[in-house]
Formats: sequence, C-alpha cells, structure tokens
Amino acid sequence: MAKFELKLPKMGESVAEATITSWLKNVGDKIEADEAVLEIATDKVDSEVPSEVDGILTEILFKVDDVVKVGQVIAVIETDASVGQAPAAPSQEETSAEVAEIPEVAQVAQTVEAARTAVAAPVISTEDRFYSPLVKNIAKQEGIPQSELDQISGTGKDGRVTKNDIIVYLENKKSAPTAESAKEISVAEPAQQKAVDKPQVAPVIGSDGDEIIEMTRMGKLIAHHMVESIQRSAHVQSFIEADVTNIWNWRNKHKNEFANREGESLTFTPIFMEAVAKALRDFPMMNISLQDDKIIKKKHINLGMAAALPDGNLIVPVIKDADQLNLLGMTKKVNDLANRARLGQLKPDDIQGGTYTVTNVGTFGSIMGTPIINQPQVGILALGAIRKVPAVVETPQGDFIGIRYRMFLSHSYDHRVVNGALGGQFVKAVKDYLEGWDMKREI
Repeated sequence: MAKFELKLPKMGESVAEATITSWLKNVGDKIEADEAVLEIATDKVDSEVPSEVDGILTEILFKVDDVVKVGQVIAVIETDASVGQAPAAPSQEETSAEVAEIPEVAQVAQTVEAARTAVAAPVISTEDRFYSPLVKNIAKQEGIPQSELDQISGTGKDGRVTKNDIIVYLENKKSAPTAESAKEISVAEPAQQKAVDKPQVAPVIGSDGDEIIEMTRMGKLIAHHMVESIQRSAHVQSFIEADVTNIWNWRNKHKNEFANREGESLTFTPIFMEAVAKALRDFPMMNISLQDDKIIKKKHINLGMAAALPDGNLIVPVIKDADQLNLLGMTKKVNDLANRARLGQLKPDDIQGGTYTVTNVGTFGSIMGTPIINQPQVGILALGAIRKVPAVVETPQGDFIGIRYRMFLSHSYDHRVVNGALGGQFVKAVKDYLEGWDMKREI
C-alpha cells in the first residue's frame, strides 16, 4: 500500500488560502479518482477539491472552518499503487520507542523532545509567519510596518493573523489613550489596562419581536470589499441616456430563430458587453488598475459581469478577452457564466482577472444606479431598465415625437486616475455603439 498526500490546489491568481466548509468523505471511505473529497471557500468563490487517485481516505488533517494555505496537505489517501513508492517514514512514536531501547541515546532523545516542545510554544513574532494577501493589503493601507504586524496576536491556526485580528487591532489602536492620558493608567490596575487593550464588544440587542440574522460568510466579505472600495477610490459618476430602439427591434426579430438554432436565449446582455468591450479598446486608459502610485495598463480586456446568486448575494464572473469575441461567442459565454453562477458551479478562474465590470441594475427595475467600483479596477458601468418613452426623433425631414426604447447608462469611475473628460467620453462611446446598431446584422 502507498500513501498519497492530497494538497490544497492552486485556485487562481491572488488566492493563497481557503476555508474548509465541509468534508464530503469520512476516514475509511473509499474514493475514486476525480471524486470530490471536501468543499472549500475563498473570498472569491466556493469550490470542491477532488481526489487525484483511487483509494481509501485514512487521515483528515484539518477540521471544518480551518484556514488552509495553497499547497498544504489536507488529507492522506491510501492507494494500491505501491510499486516504485518509497517506504513510509516511521511515526514519531515508533522512532521514540526504538530510540528509548538504546540507553545512551535515550537522554539525547529527551533533550531533543524538550527542545521541540519549547519551539512549539506559541510566540507572537516569527520570521516565517504566514500572512494572507488580504491581511497584507490592510496593513499596507493602514501604514502598519512589518515589525508592528509581527507583534499582532493571531487567533488563526498556528497563530496566523486573520482579517478579524487586524481589524480588531486597528480599532483598539484608534481607541487607545494618548500619551498624556496613558500616564493616568496605573500599573497597579491590570484589569483597567486590559479593558483599554481589549474593549468588550457590545452585544447585539433587538426590540421585542425583532429577528437577529447572522450575516453569511460571503455577505461579510462583500460588505468588507464595498467599504474598502469607497475608502480607497474617489468615486464620481457620469450619466447618459441611450436610444436602443434598433437593438430592441433587432433582438425581437432574431431571438426565436436563435433559440431554435442554438438552444439558448438571446438576451440584451451580450450586446451591451460587446459595446463596452469596443469602447474599452477605444479608451485603453479606462482598462487600467492603480497600485500605489503606479498605473497598470492592462493588455487584455476582461469584462466582469455581475450576476445574482440564489441567496441574494452577487458574484462577478469574468469574460476573458471580451474584445476578441464576436456576438455569437459573447452570447454563449454570457449564458454559460450566468447559468453556472446561478447553480453555484463557477470555478475560481472564472472570477479572476477582471479589468472592468458591468452590472445590470435594470434587471430589478431600476432606471439607473451608482455602482461601487470593483477593486482594483477603476470603473464600473450600470445598465438601467429599458423603458418605452416619448422622445424627440431627429430626421432629415424634421423633428417629431415618437415612441422609443431608451435606457440610462451610469458610469462610476475612480477620480484619482480618471478625470471627468475620460469618464464621460467613455460612456458616450458605449452609447454611440448601441445607437449605431446595424439592423441588417446577422448572428
């Protein structure tokens, strides 16, 4: 028999760790290759970890809610493929028993074990301490040097500093007494000093009949990202109204034929996404990100598409190289990502690498919105509801009032790097592409 170590796989760029949400197999269960063993969650998406081999699950090394780094061994599977495998290393107990049989070595073994115990004692500062990208990012934004970060007590596994640890530390730091008031705290009052260092969290209290609902893990992450984006970027908005009558009539003409031929729906979303991709190609300085004082001009146009999940939360799957797709390819990609988002079947790579985001607030009946930028991007476009309204129609023969299909486009952008001219010109370009729709176009 041979032992196979199941490790946490890489789950896309910038994802360094994951939380175990459930074990689908128990110790002693038989597992087939590619069969899911456990479910994990990152700050991006939930996923399953499959086995790479056939065998029996013999060890589970982490519990539910433990945070595991990419590459760590999370379980051991015993397989039949013992040919060519190195013999298993003896356990610590076996080694200790063998050493104890040799009197001259027994004392050395005890010394080594004592040293190991001392090293394993919890310490606050360590050079090899692991910090997640999120914790590092928060520390950087708050100006916390590495030396200070090393002094923060961690409640995670092996003393790891979690997001909550650093947030609590920052709150305590902000509420800490000044140099003058600190002198008033007596050394002989440890209880009072402890209260300053770690203030008690006020309990949540509701009135009679109120229901207190715990936020979901994803809800907490989304809330944190939204607040972080507002604090980081200087949000401004530009609004413009587009006449999409030609698109409305063109879609009505082709949607049944498309459904019969392709077996799926022809929605407005891929048409809008195509227009945005073309506008980003015309205005590449909207397809950027900002890191410190450096602007990163993106080579690829990867469009994020906000999609609703069954629990009411939003997720943003990404259409890679959107400007390289024709309308048919865009339609199939949009439908695929939207369907898998609703079913909870998105993979980590499906939500990575976005350079600009589009959200359709019109789906919920809103005529416009002021969306929050999806960091580290610098812009996001909200599509309002398409409305049938009376409007002035200009023709060579003169102007007249007609019934038209119109919608508002709301463009939020980061005023640190995108000025009003660029922000306005970009959304105007999207409007022009929509209004210039060719009624003779085929799909």
